[in-house]
Amino acid sequence: MLIEHAALLAGAGLAAGAVNAMAGGGTLISFPALLAVGLPPVAANVTSSVGLLSGYAGGAVGYRRELRAQREHFRECLMPCVTGGGIGAVVLLMAPAGSFRVAVPYLVILSCGFLLLQPKLARALARRRFGYGVAAHVGRTGAAAVMAAAIYGSYFGAGLGVLLLGVLGVFLSEDLQQLNGLKSLLSLVVNVVGVTIFAVSGKVAWFAAATLMVAAYAGGLAGSRFARYLQPEVLRYSVAALGIVVAVFLVITG
Repeated sequence: MLIEHAALLAGAGLAAGAVNAMAGGGTLISFPALLAVGLPPVAANVTSSVGLLSGYAGGAVGYRRELRAQREHFRECLMPCVTGGGIGAVVLLMAPAGSFRVAVPYLVILSCGFLLLQPKLARALARRRFGYGVAAHVGRTGAAAVMAAAIYGSYFGAGLGVLLLGVLGVFLSEDLQQLNGLKSLLSLVVNVVGVTIFAVSGKVAWFAAATLMVAAYAGGLAGSRFARYLQPEVLRYSVAALGIVVAVFLVITG
């Protein structure tokens, strides 16, 4: 791999790790970077999942204070995340490569939509905390919704955090920072399961993944700290704009 490719991936990993911790959508940075260095779509997606795993770990570590009160909810969501993460990874690897190539631009656009809806989601969750129907447990319906989000997240990671945050906010009454911490830890679980399967698939570009991994951990740790203080609107819209450009490019060149 060329030095400029390694530098590009290191920068993408740092940014993606921070974005995942702060707003979600880091795959929209790492995935096109991997395409730019010459990886085919499925290999780029799998390598991105492996490389960003450390960023999710950094985000979870950064939210350890908020996670102390979330142990019961984590236990409720653990198996749905494990099951969904496994299903999504297997579907990605077993489906024809051409079908993923066709689906990618639309998955990217869908992820951009999730990202742009996040402010409205946050406001809705804030209103609900002072509204009605506050639940103490995720329940069966919530667990099913968590598993569906995990399937999507393991198949194509962009937007997983936003989906999980929405699901958790519907079924739980914790404040947004606590939900964000729980979302970070559950995202880590989903990706650990997916990466375990991807690691034996033969599709991971390991040097690229390792470059992303080192940078993404630092980005995730920093992003989780800044997320408590920063308004991420500019970041969110910038990442979404990048995703739309990538989607258009993939349609034109596909």
